[in-house]
Parts: sequence; structure tokens; C-alpha cells
Amino acid sequence: MTIRTVDASFCRMIEGYSLTSAEVLYRMPDHPTLLQTFLWQFEDLAPDYPRLKRFLDHWEREIEAMIHSVRVMHQGLIAPREIRLVKDGGQLH
Repeated sequence: MTIRTVDASFCRMIEGYSLTSAEVLYRMPDHPTLLQTFLWQFEDLAPDYPRLKRFLDHWEREIEAMIHSVRVMHQGLIAPREIRLVKDGGQLH
């Protein structure tokens, strides 16, 4: 008998986590006229984005750069409607 384990990332997708990209535009204190960008991809839970909020809170507390704007892109990798249980797959000879 083989025991199979479910991939942890698949379980997170079922829970609603999916690929999120955050583009942060910011200015450094020594070059305030220069707008720089930081792009980050991670798994997060839309629409609340708890991981992104923790990151931005950390940025505000620990990083000298001032955030100009944040653009968030989110794509669900899997949704409940995409999963169908099959009772009988049939046979092919």
C-alpha cells in the first residue's frame, strides 16, 4: 500500500493563495527626483493580501526609501470550479 502526500503548495492553492506580483515605486532620500522600482512575486491571499501588508509595514519601519505607489497584480492559479471529480474514467483498449 502506497501512502501519497499532497504537495503543500497545492494545499495553499486550494485555500485561496495564489501568485501575486507587487511593483513598488519608491524614492531614495539621497536622490529624491529619481523614481526606482522594486518587483516582488509571492503567494498571497486576495483580496486582503496579508503577506503584502506585512512587507509594506516592514518597508515603512525599516527602509529609508519613501514609497511612491504600489501596483498589485493577482492571478488565481487554481479555483474550486476548475476541480472536477470523475467517477469513472473508462477504459481504452
